[in-house]
Amino acid sequence: MATYAGLTIVANIIAIKLIGLGRFIVPSAVIVYSATFLITDIADELYGRKFAHQVVMAGFVANVLAAISIWIAVKMPGLPFQEDLDRMFSSVLGPAPRIFLASVVAYLISQNHDVWAFAFWKEKTGGKYLWLRNNLSTAVSQLIDTVIFITLAFGGVFPWSVIGSMIVSQYAVKVLIALVDTPFCYLGVRFGSPAT
Repeated sequence: MATYAGLTIVANIIAIKLIGLGRFIVPSAVIVYSATFLITDIADELYGRKFAHQVVMAGFVANVLAAISIWIAVKMPGLPFQEDLDRMFSSVLGPAPRIFLASVVAYLISQNHDVWAFAFWKEKTGGKYLWLRNNLSTAVSQLIDTVIFITLAFGGVFPWSVIGSMIVSQYAVKVLIALVDTPFCYLGVRFGSPAT
């Protein structure tokens, strides 16, 4: 749970920096955040849906506490001799409330969907085809996350054509990451299993 919560906090902090992956422009958090879906799939596989939901809620609580702590730190007056540092601190760590709200809404819906979908596909496949369950649940959940976050965070700020392009770019990168992380899902299940 601690790794998952830590990754969600880190993802929210580093998301402000955009990076180029090939021709796609995505938040630098895309890789870190994508790993959280892998973790919930492994948790669901090893310990069940209820535990995976607890992991998601622990991440949510950790993010809310981190956001409140950062907000308080940003609002506290800085010292006169570090005005430049105070401005930089506020510009990097004081994201707009709209971005935070978009992130929280997208997180809760997509992560809970991922837990549900993984359990659904586990039941439908009789516990077989881990690679398929991992990729199906993550692909749909990442689409939900991307559409909700981009739309809520940037709707009305950028033209809808730009928003559509952002959704397609981020989703393409997230699906590629989901496919690449499949071997890590098997490793996580193998070495995270209570039987090993």
